[in-house]
Amino acid sequence: MKPERIFEEFPAPSYRGTQEQALRDVRDAFAAGNDVVLVRAPTGSGKSLLARAVAGCARRAGAGDPSDATGAYYTTPQVSQLDDVAADDLLADLNVIRGKSNYTCILPEERDTPVNQAPCVRERGYDCSVKHRCPYFSDRAIASNREIAAMTLAYFMQTAGSDVFRKRDVVVVDEAHGLAEWAEMYATIQLGPRTVPFWDDLRVPEVDSVERAVRYAESLAGTCERRKDDLLAQDSLSPGEVRERDRLQELIGDLEWFVSDFRDPQSPTTWLVDQSDPRSSGRDGGDGDDPQGGPLTIKPMSPEKYLQHTVWDRGNKFALLSATILNKDAFCRQVGLEPDRVALVDVDHTFPVENRPLYDVTQGKMTYDERDETTPKIARTIVRLMQHHPDEKGLIHAHSYDIQDRLADLLSDFGVGDRVRTHDRDGRDAALDAWKASDDPDVFLSVKMEEALDLKGDLCRWQVICKAPFLNTGDSRVAHRLEEGQWAWYYRTTLRTVIQACGRVVRAPDDYGATYLADSSLLDCFERARTDMPDWFAAQVDRMKRPELPSFEPRTALAGTDAGGRSGRGSRTRSRGANADGSGGSGRSPSRSSGSRRSSGSSPLADVWETDE
Repeated sequence: MKPERIFEEFPAPSYRGTQEQALRDVRDAFAAGNDVVLVRAPTGSGKSLLARAVAGCARRAGAGDPSDATGAYYTTPQVSQLDDVAADDLLADLNVIRGKSNYTCILPEERDTPVNQAPCVRERGYDCSVKHRCPYFSDRAIASNREIAAMTLAYFMQTAGSDVFRKRDVVVVDEAHGLAEWAEMYATIQLGPRTVPFWDDLRVPEVDSVERAVRYAESLAGTCERRKDDLLAQDSLSPGEVRERDRLQELIGDLEWFVSDFRDPQSPTTWLVDQSDPRSSGRDGGDGDDPQGGPLTIKPMSPEKYLQHTVWDRGNKFALLSATILNKDAFCRQVGLEPDRVALVDVDHTFPVENRPLYDVTQGKMTYDERDETTPKIARTIVRLMQHHPDEKGLIHAHSYDIQDRLADLLSDFGVGDRVRTHDRDGRDAALDAWKASDDPDVFLSVKMEEALDLKGDLCRWQVICKAPFLNTGDSRVAHRLEEGQWAWYYRTTLRTVIQACGRVVRAPDDYGATYLADSSLLDCFERARTDMPDWFAAQVDRMKRPELPSFEPRTALAGTDAGGRSGRGSRTRSRGANADGSGGSGRSPSRSSGSRRSSGSSPLADVWETDE
């Protein structure tokens, strides 16, 4: 790596904000001998441009010994982030490669067939006459032979050990804050009717220990191997059989990894096993002497060994970028890095704090036991916010589909349903695109959209966080950590998601948007995670105050729409999230904000219990 090249590799014609200083700090961190540099860069700092500059410092082909790793990888866990990179002219030399399922076959009779189900994978010995023009293999060949290959983190991890995508000199991971969680998710093994092609033919035992799960995994891997061999013996497969073959191969690899890792005395991974009720998969539970179990979920805790193989062995130097790597030492522990070999570079926030205000509109707690009482109050508050922002789009972070449904019903009952949009699991992207494309001042009730969403300018001027995004304490991984007293990790993870959510509506120094906090548990989270809070976000928290909102009059919430419920598009209200009286003062800290407060002697778990999806 040649960190001194970082300025000439910066792809933009000029610097904005603190980019030049950030490049200098990153250069110095690598020059000091650090193998890994964490770049904590807030929204709007141009992380992708910084990432490109770092990637350009990689050793080039022909420099050094032939066996030396050259070139760079750029990877991100978010598909939308990769899409943004692919569409950015300044990043045109990041050669993007995606998984086979994202490409379609170009044979005349196979135009609608994904490449991962095309004749070349269905028929033994198939010689494709147009493979040189196949969009997947073409992109793969280009990406594998150019200086910088760009891909999702999923594809990057799946190609570990590949002869095509070998070790490179530099690896850049964008939006890296969730690297440990993504690794845990990728390494989790789901065994059930949706993931095991012949589930109904299996006899699944009751699994009461990890050791029992290991023995069953060995047996199942052998069964999968035989099923796969039967498929491979056929000269031609249907698309469905191709999917089964590929799923079996993936499953065999996962099971063998689990068995090998568990039996490795040097592995730091802790494994947990959850088993569902047999009735959840249509089983009757078997007879009394030989009870039959249900679907299994095999989960790794902090899978350092998995990350070693899929990430850390893939490069010599690493740059990990995110706005929300909140605690360096804790992050390093989670992903298996030695903090002494890791540098942290902080990039200053360049957005005026008055353009990104937080407002306390808390109505109580949204814990499972208190939700029935609090949700109607939040719905009434949303109506008042709609009145306050009659001509501006709003985003409601509902946290779960249960809360989304409740709020949608209440808002409809209040008579403002014509200004409200929702989405389901299957149509979320289409619903989001339609809302963004519309000029109407509609309010979008969203689920799990705290990250990877760019709502610049008039796309959205205000948002509401309805529930503190605590992790589900019913999840065995979360419960295990809390049993070990890892409450700092728990609140830090929640704070990270809140900060990500706050960045959705303010995307440039001259942009503005307000974030309203409706769950009083958010204020408690801010207190508990204060030491891990970036200074620029702490400044937002310190300025937070309760706004003066209009009295509850639902009909005025539709003031910006015509009789049919669509926008009449009058003049826009440039609120900057200001109070109803136009003020935007510094406000008060959350410790003085009103709302339900937890007594110091109560269990923290009582405030955060969550069983939603």
